[in-house]
Amino acid sequence: MTSWFRRGRDDAPPAPPAPDPDAPEALLHRLWEQIQFVNRSSGSLPNDAIVVARRITDTLREVIDTAKDRALDAHAVAQVNGIVGDYLPTTLRTYLALDPSVTDKPLATGRTPRAALVEQLDALMTAASELLSATRDNDVNMLLSQGSFLRTKFTRSDLDL
Repeated sequence: MTSWFRRGRDDAPPAPPAPDPDAPEALLHRLWEQIQFVNRSSGSLPNDAIVVARRITDTLREVIDTAKDRALDAHAVAQVNGIVGDYLPTTLRTYLALDPSVTDKPLATGRTPRAALVEQLDALMTAASELLSATRDNDVNMLLSQGSFLRTKFTRSDLDL
């Protein structure tokens, strides 16, 4: 039996704190994973979609790189996480899950799933560009309104059939 005085000596040292998931290095890692996903999926995605998806990832890389000058605003981090962790992969995976024979057939809206994919990616590109501009200008109000836009725009996919 261990005495009261020795009780703390036999315990293992506490685990080091977990790395910050919102640190620029962690954001870059998740972004890199998305780039790899786009590259692996390139045989199944339309060429124009690949180009726009990679422009989105390049723009987000620039957003994250602004952290070299000053820390990213919490709203910018949330928007990068939203695009990288949800909006971009969900848009691409939803399209990739479709039977390839239906991707160019018009839906009830008159648009094809392929056109809807490119439209959604264009909207994400616009959002990423505005995020970069707001981050460079350190415009908190723009970041807040952009976050609201992203949540509203991408809570439901236009690719739902």
